Amino acid sequence: MRLFLDANVLFTAAHNPRGKAALVIELSRQGHWEISSSAYAIEEARRNLERKLPEFVRNLDVFSDVLQIAPHAVGLEFPHWLPTKDQPIFRAAVTCRATHLLTGDLNDFGAFMNQPEKTSGIRIQTVASFLDRL
Repeated sequence: MRLFLDANVLFTAAHNPRGKAALVIELSRQGHWEISSSAYAIEEARRNLERKLPEFVRNLDVFSDVLQIAPHAVGLEFPHWLPTKDQPIFRAAVTCRATHLLTGDLNDFGAFMNQPEKTSGIRIQTVASFLDRL
C-alpha cells in the first residue's frame, strides 16, 4: 500500500506529533505501508508552517527518512472537477502509483472521497477515515 500525503496532512503531522497524521508517518517507519508526497506539497506545507507556526517548520525534516518524493507528471490527464491548484497533487499521486491520497481538503476533494472508480483508482480519504477503515 502506498499513501500519498497532501500538504495539509504534512502540515498537521509537523505541528501535532501526537496526532493521527503523525501516526500515519510513524506506522510507515514500522513498515506498514509506504508514504509519498511531492516537492510541491512539501513546499506548501513549509510555507504555511512558516506563516502560521514557524516553530514547527523543522519538524518537516523529521519525515525525510520515510517520505518518498514523487515527481510531477507533466501532461498527465486529470479529472475535470479538480481545481488548478490541486492538479500537481493529484498528478504526483498518480505518478507514484499511490493507492490512497490522504488529504484534509474537503472543499476540492470531498465529493470524490472513497470513489476510486472516479479518481484513477486512487482512494481519496481523510487521515481519520483511512485509519478507521484499517
